[in-house]
Amino acid sequence: MKDYQAKNIRNIAVVGHGSEGKTTLVEALLFSTGAIDRQGRVEDGTTTTDSEPEEKRRQISLSAAVAPLEWKDVKVNLIDVPGYFDFAGEMVGPLAVAEGAIITVGAVSGMNVGAEKAWAMCDKTRTSRMIVINQMDRENANFSRALKTITDKYGSHIAPIEIPIMEGGKFTGVVCVLENKAFVGEGKALKEIDIPANMASDVDAAREAIMEAAAGADDELMEKYFEEGELSPEEIMHGLRKGILDATVVPVVCCSGITRVGLAKLLDNLIDLMPSPAGTELSGVSPKTGEPETRPCEDNQPFSARVFKTLADPFVGKLSLLKVTSGVLAGDTALYNANAEKIEKAGNLYFLRGNKQTPAAKVVAGDICAIAKLTTVATGNTLCDPNKPIRFEELEFPAPCLSMAVYAKKAGEEDKIFSGLSRLMEEDPTIRVEKNAETTESVLSGLGELHIEVIARKLANKFGAECVLQYPKIPYRESIRKKIDVQGRHKKQSGGHGQFGDVWIEFRPNDDPSDTEFHFEDAVVGGVVPRNFIPAVEKGLRDNIKRGVLAGFPVVGLTAKLHDGSYHAVDSSEMAFKTAARIAFKKLVDASPVLLEPIYGVKVFVPDEYMGDVIGDMNKRRGRIMGMAQENGLQCVTAEAPLAEMYKYATDLRSMTQARGFFTMQFERYEEVPAADAKKIIENTKREEEEEE
Repeated sequence: MKDYQAKNIRNIAVVGHGSEGKTTLVEALLFSTGAIDRQGRVEDGTTTTDSEPEEKRRQISLSAAVAPLEWKDVKVNLIDVPGYFDFAGEMVGPLAVAEGAIITVGAVSGMNVGAEKAWAMCDKTRTSRMIVINQMDRENANFSRALKTITDKYGSHIAPIEIPIMEGGKFTGVVCVLENKAFVGEGKALKEIDIPANMASDVDAAREAIMEAAAGADDELMEKYFEEGELSPEEIMHGLRKGILDATVVPVVCCSGITRVGLAKLLDNLIDLMPSPAGTELSGVSPKTGEPETRPCEDNQPFSARVFKTLADPFVGKLSLLKVTSGVLAGDTALYNANAEKIEKAGNLYFLRGNKQTPAAKVVAGDICAIAKLTTVATGNTLCDPNKPIRFEELEFPAPCLSMAVYAKKAGEEDKIFSGLSRLMEEDPTIRVEKNAETTESVLSGLGELHIEVIARKLANKFGAECVLQYPKIPYRESIRKKIDVQGRHKKQSGGHGQFGDVWIEFRPNDDPSDTEFHFEDAVVGGVVPRNFIPAVEKGLRDNIKRGVLAGFPVVGLTAKLHDGSYHAVDSSEMAFKTAARIAFKKLVDASPVLLEPIYGVKVFVPDEYMGDVIGDMNKRRGRIMGMAQENGLQCVTAEAPLAEMYKYATDLRSMTQARGFFTMQFERYEEVPAADAKKIIENTKREEEEEE
């Protein structure tokens, strides 16, 4: 590729609902501009941006991929972003570095949840956007109906700058309302024709909508539009560009990725209407002083860049994808990681197109590239000039909402599994792996069942490590409901010194029900238990509360008062008194022991129409509704529910709300398990222990 300046670069994230043709559209754009020799197909696993084995197998995108092309002396960096909700984290990085986004909407399906979520994310990142009504070649494609679903949702923001030409039910071209011209043909092979007579009224209506949108973006234009009812083509273009830059105007175009009709005009619109990195400015802070800093996107500024994605490859090593936000990056540029506060060596620079790497001598401000083997660099980190350091805001990724315990399929491969997971966590910040000290399980958390399943497949494909996934064990607890006073007596005589320890201990629930600690009270008088053996009694009890008498879960909320006992001058020892304490502890079976389960506070955010389903479902999960309130246009249902009932909630809530709902959870306290459930848990636990033996 030739050298480009920031004004001749467009960074465009391609986002939207899953299976709306994003990857096919990117592939068609690459082919139409000569960036690739043949147009691959998702069904054949031959597309440029779906290069991983798992993407080819499932025929869906699983990770964001960069695909640059050139059109009319402008470099367009397309970033193909997965549309499935389990991979929502893949949208965060691209939208943080792209000045513009294409939101794909199906010509058959119209505006749907994935497109709405992409719009909301663009709002959050203040990204300019263009809606592309794609798949116009499909049977039952209906531009007007699809456009109505968009305008019903977003109203006056929408400016339809193209209308499809349909001949005999076939999509053959587009009318460009801004130019007042019509074009037919596929790819670059365009032919201008007269605007069909039967489309005149549609073109006039679209021009009126565009004029209103342009006027609404600028006060002076609004004033003129109210006075004269008309704007000149130059004024319309000025208003459109201003509105698109402010994200108050969203142009709508149409095309077909399969037949490539409408793609040349789509590229023209991307270049003419979507903003370039030139003139942008990114704010951050100095890592040394904490003072605010800014970096204009200019080559003559100190170097700075933002890492928006990491690729983990067992053979090539780590590849960091970044956007140069200021200055120029070359192989000898000194790199300072402002987050890790470490100096890195630049090494080899590449332009990526899918998984194809093209060496780059330098990368200018505003452009996107990859660097291999940066050891301390993670997704979201800032790289900068060590003499002029700056740290940009960290990227905010969605929190994991579904967890599974992960085990090695083959004995002895545990290290291989966790080494691979560690590498995959570098690639995907929405993955979390934690060791549960209590259950000893390693718990893998992600954004959904498909996400975790794909992680397991990647482990096998990339790192040759096969794992088994299971629902995590619930960290139950045990406690008692009544006070008992018991004796623990240990006496053993077998020649020589014997063993003797005798204690009387009163066990009772803690006075404060919220106090889950274990308390030991020394109430011995008269030396019936010598002072030097009392710590052994306490230690014996503390060792044993780790496994309760019901099902072997830790005991909480317990007070033990040592008040009597006896000893032998020769045979008593610390070990004997520890054993006596254990014997006393086992008698908690007579203290009305109970099983406790973790209760979590849950906040569920849903549109109004799903409230009934969500509340009904929460009640089925033994949940308690604590309240409801309006937050950011959604209903927030506050509830408390047992953790045991919440492991599949992420999947079930997505199904209930057509993926429009989401939730947060945090631990609140432990509560008694209902008797029928407790009986099953105790039986299952004992059966599992017997099987392990």
